[in-house]
Amino acid sequence: MKIEGSKILITGGSLGIGKAAARILVDGGAEVIITGRDANRLKIASKETGAIPFVADVSRSEDVEKTYKFIRDSWGKLDVLVNNAGIGSKSSLLTEVSEEDFLNVYKVNVIGAAMMAKQAAIMFREQNYGNIINIASTAARKGYERGTVYASSKFALKGMTECWQAELRKYNVRVILINPSEVTTAFGNPERIERKERNNRLRSEEIAHTIKASLEMDDRGFIPELTVFATNPW
Repeated sequence: MKIEGSKILITGGSLGIGKAAARILVDGGAEVIITGRDANRLKIASKETGAIPFVADVSRSEDVEKTYKFIRDSWGKLDVLVNNAGIGSKSSLLTEVSEEDFLNVYKVNVIGAAMMAKQAAIMFREQNYGNIINIASTAARKGYERGTVYASSKFALKGMTECWQAELRKYNVRVILINPSEVTTAFGNPERIERKERNNRLRSEEIAHTIKASLEMDDRGFIPELTVFATNPW
């Protein structure tokens, strides 16, 4: 697809990968809406990226509906949903996890992503065209000790991606899963403060580049899943 002139929605766009993706896509000529829960952070991100801010929490159904009403009223169409909003969880052994741990993470990483994709799919079927990019993690490919809650939420996102690929290809909708390895962002930080870059670890910019590059393939083809590792993180 052509980035220039396209209409793109990015959830979790006030920090990290979402913010970097907004910047690179706006620079490429796209119109971008970024969502997030913190109005002040969104305002700052909007000034830095040129994206349109819209305060919304993907875990709240009323916010999902408001977001898509705003899109229809503002643009009347949508070309891309980047399902980037996600939260981490405390690292817990199986014997330590609680129902609340699962509910908090799944409301955002699984249910929120699904409800955002549902509304996008309604628009995309009407248009007979669209793109969904789900930002998962290398934790969607392999579990790890103390990762029961977080890894399982990303495995769920991977599974949903495959379901949506099967359902939506006949409507010319591309659904792409991107699995970043460790990225130096504010992810998992309760204070939501961006971490400093470390050694040769991935930055948000590498994942933003991946998002843009995967979209730029001609619409006749798509990449079902791709994983991004740091070349030499040591």
